Amino acid sequence: MPSAITAAAECRRCGTEPQVGPYGPRCSRGLPQMIEGVSDRGYDGGLGLAQAAAGAQRLNSTEAIRLLASISYGRVVFTLNALPAIRPVNHLLDEGRIIIRTRLTASISAAVRSADGIVVAYEADSIDPQTRTGWSVVVTGHAHTITDPGEVSRYEQLLDPWINHADTVVAIEPGIITGFRIVSTET
Repeated sequence: MPSAITAAAECRRCGTEPQVGPYGPRCSRGLPQMIEGVSDRGYDGGLGLAQAAAGAQRLNSTEAIRLLASISYGRVVFTLNALPAIRPVNHLLDEGRIIIRTRLTASISAAVRSADGIVVAYEADSIDPQTRTGWSVVVTGHAHTITDPGEVSRYEQLLDPWINHADTVVAIEPGIITGFRIVSTET
């Protein structure tokens, strides 16, 4: 079934004019194209927003990143021993990347070092249980250890981790950005 999503003026990844495929926009170079939080294959980061529920409003990627930058903590999701693992961490956004600091011996550090980086998800939210309103953002992307001494030193000064002895800096390069806002349905 064709998607109701139309192509953007240019691909955000390579700058070429995207083609519209059966699942929405696609980069003419074959790279996945993101429009308003849904990829060309309809994947929405597991948020179930292909058909937004009553009271849920899909966020575009710009608004999702703005909200993510407005708080300093979230949860990183990665694979540990072939199972999903989730760790709460604080973060900052810099040059389009999500930056976290951790210990070299922590499981997330080991997972990132085990290959040339790994695919992770990063989730952050702000939800008020009293009003039942708020937002949630999920970023899926490639995580890798930052090794440049200048960058490491800079992030050590900018990001004070919750845990002592954080000696490893990890950058998450966003690939899929999804989010939704929960609005009150009461009148």
